[in-house]
Amino acid sequence: MKRTKLRNKRIGAVVAAGVGTLGLLALTGCGAAKTGGSAGGSDKVTIAVPSWVGAQANAEVVKALLEEEVGVKKVELKTMDEPIGWDALNNGKADAILEDWDGQPEKQKLYLDQKKSVVKGGDLGVTGHIGWFIPKYYADAHPEAKTVEGLNKLAKEFKTSESGDKGEFLGAAPSYTTYDEYLIKNLKLDFKIKETGNEAAQIKEIQQKYKNKQPFVTYFWEPQWLNNDVDLVEVKFPEFKEGCNEPKEKTECGYANTPLQKYFNADFAKDGGDAAKFLKNFKWTTEQQNEVAKYIAKDKMSGEEAAKKWIADNKSTWQAWLPKK
Repeated sequence: MKRTKLRNKRIGAVVAAGVGTLGLLALTGCGAAKTGGSAGGSDKVTIAVPSWVGAQANAEVVKALLEEEVGVKKVELKTMDEPIGWDALNNGKADAILEDWDGQPEKQKLYLDQKKSVVKGGDLGVTGHIGWFIPKYYADAHPEAKTVEGLNKLAKEFKTSESGDKGEFLGAAPSYTTYDEYLIKNLKLDFKIKETGNEAAQIKEIQQKYKNKQPFVTYFWEPQWLNNDVDLVEVKFPEFKEGCNEPKEKTECGYANTPLQKYFNADFAKDGGDAAKFLKNFKWTTEQQNEVAKYIAKDKMSGEEAAKKWIADNKSTWQAWLPKK
């Protein structure tokens, strides 16, 4: 989901077959595009895939279309946390990241502005948002909980055997964009973060609590396929304003709305031919991403199956991404 700790956007994730694992040392692709390939400049494309299912949905659809429609011989998907993904773009071990939640400002400044080894790839078309959320059934019964002040007064109702005398807050995966620990400290909130570990574990816990009509408060984001299955209400924090979370240790505001972005290795952007043009053109909606993510995470399709199903049903959308002949 900002998705390194609603990055949205937006979580060791649900990872489908065909998606590689681990980080930088396992990468084998070369970032600068190979010339003379069947895709008009690129024989192989390596995509860094952040560890949440929405990012996987992007990558699986792109992989299928690059190979079947653009003519790239091989597209390799490498699952890695965002910081490692940015390093891979810089050193040429990855060609593209398709969903960035603006969670790496220091790396952006170094690679984008100073070294110029990474370039912007355009808007994904999806706006990411992170926040604290409670189930609607609890918000209906306790409307005061929709503000952070009101929620804090009800903190004891969220106690569990693991949270002691504080309310339990379901936290994000360690690699996600988050400053919840600082919100709790700076706003003097009577909550203790429960580390859920990854996206799949967090969703499982939300589903169980929701089924049992238990009170809970959680870090969550959009885009996220589960939002179609559970009715959550966002807790209102002080409004986000530019710079209010810098440094994050002093944050007292809520999260921003983040138009999710694509980034490319600079050599690939220049020499990647039709593959690079296609990735620049790739742009879809929150609803479309959630649809593919649901196929993978809820319907238990493989990434390849999910992509094929979506592609078969949405020809008029993806044809617009193809490079002009």
